Amino acid sequence: VQLQACGGGLVQAGGSLRLSCAASGRTFSSYHMAWFRQAPGKEQDFVAAISRSGGITYYADSVKGRFTISRDNAKNTVYLQMNDLQPEDTAVYYCAARVSSFGWSNRYAYNYWGQGTQVTVSS
Repeated sequence: VQLQACGGGLVQAGGSLRLSCAASGRTFSSYHMAWFRQAPGKEQDFVAAISRSGGITYYADSVKGRFTISRDNAKNTVYLQMNDLQPEDTAVYYCAARVSSFGWSNRYAYNYWGQGTQVTVSS
């Protein structure tokens, strides 16, 4: 499967952005999906994940209550709605697809990755 992320940009603290990740190739609904992020000079961190059907979601504590992951299997797209953005959310955001039912927040469990989209939050 090929993944294409978009929707990043520059926003002021307290603002919102919605990231999208469009998938092509094999059946999108076969994959659990997730978002990770990597700030400059830091390791890649888990942000949020969603099950194949969309019925189960999982968030990093740092974004819980501010970010919402969702998916539309008819459109082969996963979304990340980010509200109340803060400067510490500044990073390149990556979408990823996973076949296994295990390893929700483990980046090594994911089989396919998008190219990343930059999110910059100014204070």
